[in-house]
Amino acid sequence: MENKRNARSNKASAILTHLGALVAVLFWGMSFVSTSYIMTAGNLSPTEAFVYRFIVAYVIVFAISHKRIWCNNLHDEAMMLLIGLSGSSIYFIAENTALEMTLPANVSLLSSTSPLVTVLLVGLLYRSERPGMGMIIGSIVAFIGVVCVIFNSFATGADDVEFKISPLGDLLALSTAFCWAIYSLLLKRVNVVYDALFITRKTFFYGLITAIPFLALEPNLANPLVAFANPYVLGNLIFLAVGASILGFYLWARTVSELGAIKANNYMYLQPIVTLIGAAIILHDPISFFGVLGLVLVLFGLWLGEFLEKKWSKNTSPNNSL
Repeated sequence: MENKRNARSNKASAILTHLGALVAVLFWGMSFVSTSYIMTAGNLSPTEAFVYRFIVAYVIVFAISHKRIWCNNLHDEAMMLLIGLSGSSIYFIAENTALEMTLPANVSLLSSTSPLVTVLLVGLLYRSERPGMGMIIGSIVAFIGVVCVIFNSFATGADDVEFKISPLGDLLALSTAFCWAIYSLLLKRVNVVYDALFITRKTFFYGLITAIPFLALEPNLANPLVAFANPYVLGNLIFLAVGASILGFYLWARTVSELGAIKANNYMYLQPIVTLIGAAIILHDPISFFGVLGLVLVLFGLWLGEFLEKKWSKNTSPNNSL
């Protein structure tokens, strides 16, 4: 009876973990649309959009979690600094800047390669956690789906595809994939010591601190009172701060803790799909055959990786090898 209760409890916990990952990616997928809107309508630079978003997020999180200020030691504090850099300031400033320099489709594709980058880094750093062939196959299928989603952004018709190349913008977008992979691996290490809310608050704090030099380089800063006098700009800022930042980062910290960096990051393949659907609903962007095909392939790839890993792990278990 006790074993059945534990099994049900573990299953419920696993379901909640996967739902949390889906919610986080849903918020982040929509954040592309919201960030683009506040930068345009509020006349904000990429750095300003990041700073205002995370100031609001940090104030709210600090009001909730403020009893503990520092980590246990300087080593862990340095880890939090790196997490703030890789998962917050450098990531979002690079991503927002890339959106100004190259096509959003390029940014979406290159930033969504973070699961593949994570697989490579984990394979190099942790021999005991190298991904199985099933996970690799599922990741490749999902990545092909992401490429199809990006083709939707290029396509103006079934046979009309236009490309635009901006090496610096594409390089910035690619750097976000490496930033997110590093962030996920660092997150895995601090998750065993600190709770998700504390990690989220420290991520925002060091993200803001390390963004100050970027902000100092801005030639003309916008007046926030003017920018956020527009209720739509203010509403999108609140969504970015509360939904995409606080809830998104909190849920992601718990997801990485439960699933590990590789499995968790596979959910990032869903991000361009959310952006695709959100842009179609809000911005009335068309969805082509490529978009639908990509959506199917991404979902199939995520399922396939889990299915093959479970199937092959059973076949190679000691009981089955006898």
